[in-house]
Amino acid sequence: MGCAKPALPPSLFTNGSLLSSHNTTITKLNSLVKVSDPGCYKWRLVIAYDGTKFAGWQYQESPPTVQSLLEKALIHITKLGRKELLLVGAGRTDAGVHAWGQVAHFVTPFNYTSLDSIHAALNGLLPQDIRVREISAAVPEFHARFSCRSKVYRYQIYNDTFMDPFQRHLAYHCAYKLNVDKMREAANLFIGKHDFSAFANATREDGVPDPLKTISRFDVIQMESLLQLEVEGSGFLYRQVRNMVALLVQIGKEALDSDIVPMILETKDRRELAKYTSLPSPPHGLCLVSVKYKEDHLQLPLGCPVTSFGRHYTITKCKLPFY
Repeated sequence: MGCAKPALPPSLFTNGSLLSSHNTTITKLNSLVKVSDPGCYKWRLVIAYDGTKFAGWQYQESPPTVQSLLEKALIHITKLGRKELLLVGAGRTDAGVHAWGQVAHFVTPFNYTSLDSIHAALNGLLPQDIRVREISAAVPEFHARFSCRSKVYRYQIYNDTFMDPFQRHLAYHCAYKLNVDKMREAANLFIGKHDFSAFANATREDGVPDPLKTISRFDVIQMESLLQLEVEGSGFLYRQVRNMVALLVQIGKEALDSDIVPMILETKDRRELAKYTSLPSPPHGLCLVSVKYKEDHLQLPLGCPVTSFGRHYTITKCKLPFY
């Protein structure tokens, strides 16, 4: 991976004020940055977002995406361009899909001695429905996408006669009474290594993806009216999770038997699934919960700054008058 010549130390300031709830001096800020030799420094981000208003993760100019807004904030802070930052995400969530544990990495030609200020500045620049939860240094071998060992997705279904208005952006409403035991039985049939071609929507960006994926667990958890379908796998094809959920909903309605799952898998044909459910489940019920990585790729480099989980503020001096 190439890297540009060392840039000038980045500025976190606008009109002399730090983009966080507390100000600091320029001297103090500049002391947090070390301009390096021509080598690169890699940084790992853990990001949460409500995907309701965004056209997915993947970069595009308009309408706004999570990646485009995150890059805009990083460009403002680091004074580097897109081709220098090389921001990469673990996965491309669709429009309307949420994330609690999306992971991304970017590179800089300079090192930081502290990550708290850049963390506060990023969240100060981003809209409130995107939060950077964690920033850490990463070893050169780490790659947000290719170092991935498995991903965990959760799909939420609100199963009641009317929709809870507080869940409307986070769960799919199904007014049909679902047979949860049947759904669990069918979900277990997805576990193992299979060719998931029948559950993938084709896109021009896919190229020739490997359709063989391993599902290690597929849990159906009932919490009163809320159903959580949580699946962990080595990887997922385009809209695979939403297509699997759509079939499980039909099985939960008792319109189909659970043995339909291995039958459709065996065909390796998306047209076969379309005979039983024409559309994937809506995107707003889906959330990328976490991304798991190879342990050696999560090691911190020697001499790196402490991982930032955000600042906690405390009152150090009582400001109330005594009577």
